[in-house]
Amino acid sequence: MLPLPTLPTTAPALDSAQRSITGPVRPNNEDYLGWAACAGPRGRGWLFALADGVGGAADGEVAARAAVEYLLRQFVAPAARGGEEAPRARLGRLVREANHHVFDLGQGRMATTLVACCIWGGEAVIAHAGDSRCYLVRDGRARALTRDHLRRGGSWRPWRPAAPPRLERALGADLFLTVALRRLELEPGDVLALTSDGLHGSVSAGELARCLAQGPGLEQAAQALVALAEARDGSDNISLVLVRIPEASGA
Repeated sequence: MLPLPTLPTTAPALDSAQRSITGPVRPNNEDYLGWAACAGPRGRGWLFALADGVGGAADGEVAARAAVEYLLRQFVAPAARGGEEAPRARLGRLVREANHHVFDLGQGRMATTLVACCIWGGEAVIAHAGDSRCYLVRDGRARALTRDHLRRGGSWRPWRPAAPPRLERALGADLFLTVALRRLELEPGDVLALTSDGLHGSVSAGELARCLAQGPGLEQAAQALVALAEARDGSDNISLVLVRIPEASGA
């Protein structure tokens, strides 16, 4: 996993924390987290990413790591920083390129979900594919900024349970990927939370908001939320990234 130390202290700085655990059931952690920061024509920007390897397959962790590392490398590459490409267009392009990279590595035999958040010039752009999520916590309430790409099938026989939901989108599964993108104007004090399904499958949006409201420390909040998800289920890997926008100004 890429380390996520304190972000650069040149103003405006971002307070952030990460936590990822394997859990008591899975043999290995197929989630992968990372971040990168760079300066460009639009000022300083940050990119946070979380990926969850699909299906417990042998190469799930390979797909997750490849997607995040490719995305972050290209975000800070001089060629990618140049010009006046808007953050939304840029992030969408980089995620599509990351999809090609994972597809080429696995030839369609491995895949990963991805949620990425680019913070630049007082706004955030969120890109995602799959069922990893991004939440906005503002004024004591949390709401999802992403919609899971899942196909939920029912059963026409009432005595048979419905089939489990299946992913409709993931990086590496196909050469072509439709990336879901959302732009958000940021406000001082906003918290953005990137979560894998091992976290939001057991912890509600309301609990996420209440935990963050109990104290200023993102590190303590991340540890508490992951511990809560593990105590309630623990059957999947559990990962969380928290990013707070400074009170003094937007990032």
